[in-house]
Amino acid sequence: MRLYLASTSPARLATLRAAGIEPIALAPGVDEEAAVASAGPLRPPEMVQLLARLKAEAVVAQHPDLNGLVFGGDSAFEIDGVVYGKPHEPAVARARWLAQRGRSGRLHSGHWLIDARVDGTGRAVGQAAVATVTFASDITEAEIDAYVATTEPLEVAGAFTIDAKGAAFIASIDGDPSTVIGISIPTLRNLVRQLAIEWPDLW
Repeated sequence: MRLYLASTSPARLATLRAAGIEPIALAPGVDEEAAVASAGPLRPPEMVQLLARLKAEAVVAQHPDLNGLVFGGDSAFEIDGVVYGKPHEPAVARARWLAQRGRSGRLHSGHWLIDARVDGTGRAVGQAAVATVTFASDITEAEIDAYVATTEPLEVAGAFTIDAKGAAFIASIDGDPSTVIGISIPTLRNLVRQLAIEWPDLW
């Protein structure tokens, strides 16, 4: 059973590979900011689900010859009711870390799966997952500066990772850890089974 990943995220790709799946990654080309702006006010779970769905649908539309399952995912980090995406700029990432050390936030991950098999149903299922991340309270400014200088936090939601250098600064995670990476493997398994497909078929 082929899985198409509607994402160019190296972290999602690595997570799927670690789970025994070798997906085909396809760039969805979705204007995320425009999509969110046109949708109006959204809660974090609704926002990540919207973008996950749009990504999966975009790949299906761009590649009509697919034969397998198409997965779209999106993530957003929320702290104090404010959603933070990718910081892009070092100064923004630094400010985020100064504000979030010693505190907890929620990482929301959207999942959308489309049955795009040649003889499939075309059915789509989706589900949002969330995990609470608590940052270490003793992170020094020198550590923050060194971390930002690696550029790792610039292109990830919330300006942190748990599967690379940022892992050293995470005190605890409440929930499925893979959710924080951007794709909850247990949630994806649930969606696959909703389409009447057994999880090992993807290995």
